[in-house]
Amino acid sequence: MKNSNSSVKIDGIDKKILRYLMEDARRPILEIARNIGISGAAIHQRLRKLEASGLFVGSKFIVNPKVLGYTTMAYIGIFLDKAMANPQAVKALEKIPEVLECHYTTGNWSILIKVLCRDNEHLMQVLNKKIQQIDGVSRTETFISLNQQIDRQIHI
Repeated sequence: MKNSNSSVKIDGIDKKILRYLMEDARRPILEIARNIGISGAAIHQRLRKLEASGLFVGSKFIVNPKVLGYTTMAYIGIFLDKAMANPQAVKALEKIPEVLECHYTTGNWSILIKVLCRDNEHLMQVLNKKIQQIDGVSRTETFISLNQQIDRQIHI
């Protein structure tokens, strides 16, 4: 687990631990320890070192948005009048709860965002009344996701 050139070196045991936890973060440490063949204390120690290295940060529960009635996922490319408007636009986007991700990009758009809405009508309201009203936004391009076909993390 050496930190060289901003990358962390992990061994086979670290990889096994991470794979178990990436599959189910609530899996008991002692179950992982039994499966790998080392002590629970050794697992805890390795996890503390990995977390300290910045390899992973915490854990989280993932809410199924469809159960809450959010069924429309869209990606919106935002064109800004000037690149200097980016910080103000991002601050305004942070205030919109439907915006899940915001990326500063190369290419045609200045910003690419991922939004989650209840339906297409809700998406249209978010676009017209919130996003397109932000100072510096000249126009937007919207792509609705029909179905997410791959959802994964990097392979460890």
